[in-house]
Amino acid sequence: MRKSSRKSSRKPSRLGSRSKARLEAEATYVCDSCGEEIVVPVDISAGSHQDYVEDCPVCCHPMRLHVDIDPDGEAHVAGEHE
Repeated sequence: MRKSSRKSSRKPSRLGSRSKARLEAEATYVCDSCGEEIVVPVDISAGSHQDYVEDCPVCCHPMRLHVDIDPDGEAHVAGEHE
């Protein structure tokens, strides 16, 4: 006798989407040049202290961003002129 192939009735796991959401966050800083509040995505998996340079999307001046992620996973960003 052949076994019939039966599809599982289990619901797909949402763990993958929860894990991805936990690795990504958003934070804001105020550009020193134009005064606009800028929202930046933060990759929490890159470490709790991050420094990088990114151009302001409004005035295009390069900004050095300092990212600190607290133990609760909340990201805090400070920007200064490059």
